[in-house]
Amino acid sequence: MFLLLGNIRYGLLQRFGGVIYLFSLIVLSLVFIPGVGLIINGSRSWAQIFGLSFQPSEFIKLAVIVILAKLLSESDNLKDWKNGLLPILAMLSPAVLLIAAQPDVGTLSILVVIIFAMLYLADTPKIYLVILGLVGVACFALMIMVSSPDSYRVKRLTTFMHPELDHQGQGYQINQAHLAVGSGGVWGLGLGHSRQKFQYLPEVQADSIFAVVAEEMGFLVTSSVVLLIAFLGLRGFKIAKGAPDQFGRLLGAGIMIWFVWQSFLNIGTIIGLLPLTGVPLPFISHGGSAMLIGLA
Repeated sequence: MFLLLGNIRYGLLQRFGGVIYLFSLIVLSLVFIPGVGLIINGSRSWAQIFGLSFQPSEFIKLAVIVILAKLLSESDNLKDWKNGLLPILAMLSPAVLLIAAQPDVGTLSILVVIIFAMLYLADTPKIYLVILGLVGVACFALMIMVSSPDSYRVKRLTTFMHPELDHQGQGYQINQAHLAVGSGGVWGLGLGHSRQKFQYLPEVQADSIFAVVAEEMGFLVTSSVVLLIAFLGLRGFKIAKGAPDQFGRLLGAGIMIWFVWQSFLNIGTIIGLLPLTGVPLPFISHGGSAMLIGLA
């Protein structure tokens, strides 16, 4: 996918943006079909066809960036709320609602950040962004309020605020991640010498990979990983800024916002800055769907 799309002019993405987005919505809907969708950790984020499992939410991230870049670059007047901005938001709403229905809070936050950032870069009036932000906060608060105390969302939020209260339950993964990061110290235990990855820390190859890097390689190497992510972002934004058209600028910026925010989200959850969400670390976590679309 990297070699294929690397040799295709990005203008084709603009031409077929609607088809790409529609196809991604259809694929995303598969998780709700009995016998096809898989429920893992309380979320319908995976689909399985002919024995092959994949995560449709990874496809929708890129599709949303492509369609939003297309709509914003072709819009005549974003200052017109009714005829300019509202149709764009209506076009994006199926993707957001399908992700929220899974529920996949991590991917939902990534989509929301991408949409807000790209709207900002397209010079959408600030008052509209403030209104959308307030509506988003109100919707999140409502989701928490209507959830039962034993629900997935409430437990994740409670665990973030008080990880010490449930070491063997909801707080297990984050406590084991903290043990891994703290054990690494400055220099680490040595490559391959992690203890937490042997049936203590869940999802060591995916969501928790940064904790294993910290345990084995220490503070200096993990700091270098963060700097490499920042360097990737800066180079990407420079490329986006130099694009010859508005679609290219928004497409490049949207992709970099995706990579940088998802990296921050993954690392932030592991070190306790953010509630546990379960998103892969781009280009480092093992995973077919995430790696495939990331390289694309």
